[in-house]
Amino acid sequence: MNRSARLALAFGIPLLAAAPAAVSFGQAADNAPYTVAETGRGFTRLQDAVDAIGDGSGTIRFASLRFSDCAVQSKGEITYQAQVPGQSVLDGKACEDKAALVLRGRAARIEGMVFANIRVPDKNGAGVRLEHGDLSVSQAWFRDSEQGLLSGEDPQGSIRIDKSTFTRLGTCEGSGCAHAVYIGNYGALTITRSRFEAGTGGHYVKSRAAHVEITDSSFDDAAGRATNYMIDLPEGATGRIAGNWFVQGRDKENYSAFIAVAAEHRSHPSAGLTVEGNNARFAPGIDRNSAFVADWSGEPLKIGRNTLGTGIAGFEKR
Repeated sequence: MNRSARLALAFGIPLLAAAPAAVSFGQAADNAPYTVAETGRGFTRLQDAVDAIGDGSGTIRFASLRFSDCAVQSKGEITYQAQVPGQSVLDGKACEDKAALVLRGRAARIEGMVFANIRVPDKNGAGVRLEHGDLSVSQAWFRDSEQGLLSGEDPQGSIRIDKSTFTRLGTCEGSGCAHAVYIGNYGALTITRSRFEAGTGGHYVKSRAAHVEITDSSFDDAAGRATNYMIDLPEGATGRIAGNWFVQGRDKENYSAFIAVAAEHRSHPSAGLTVEGNNARFAPGIDRNSAFVADWSGEPLKIGRNTLGTGIAGFEKR
């Protein structure tokens, strides 16, 4: 079993089974690739299942297959649910040259899905592109794409990510950088019990949300390539970063900090942002200096007790 597979199991994501592409199924719910749970209707195209729910609310259940398919949700509240967590893969296809799922309805929930190999001409292809509304993600795996989860702006909206894994994501090959998670000006971002690993450019989490809670997660950059910060809050934020595990790797575009606060603007207050109970170190064999938290906000952050490896300063004002 390879390392990514072991990590996926550790975070509650079963191993993927080999599966054919979703093609030409009948409409019977028992063998259709997509089933709307509330009505029992089966569909061969994901967009048809999304359109069937429309402005209402419903759950689309995915068969255990690898799908070359995508969809745009323009309204309603939809749950996208793998019948068996980890065995339904949206692979390689992006709608609107954006993402496998483009979400701009009232709300969406993603449960047990895998998003893989998403690439688009402008180099920011994502598993999920959230343009409006609330989003909850659980037990999902984003891998081998230009970006994992990308959002637009919705200051009243909230995003929650739990027990999910982000593997080999990010690039700075386009006009700007793509990241494992890139959140626009949202009201709140919460990340719990999740894993970020082997980044391929950009940051692991870049968030312009006004409030963040990032807890009990791991950031393993040991196999990263040309990566930047582990957590970047470029416009400032309040909230809490606690109970996380960080390892900074050798191949960095920028190794000057693990967590950056207000490096671009001071759009949101940062006073009281709490960073405590984390463990940070360099990967074995690396001898350098870095800051655990680098702050451009000039506001009073609450830096509590963190366990830091040799060469890592707890806090630097910049």
